[in-house]
Amino acid sequence: MADNFLERHQEEYEAKKAAWLRKKRHLPKVSRKLVRPDDEAL
Repeated sequence: MADNFLERHQEEYEAKKAAWLRKKRHLPKVSRKLVRPDDEAL
């Protein structure tokens, strides 16, 4: 009845997830530096 519907969608999901994880790993990490004023009283 389902004609492997769930299996096919599970495979597509796993492929998309793997591609997303590969892309995510290669993104540069954002490092934010805290900029403090010279005068700490401000």
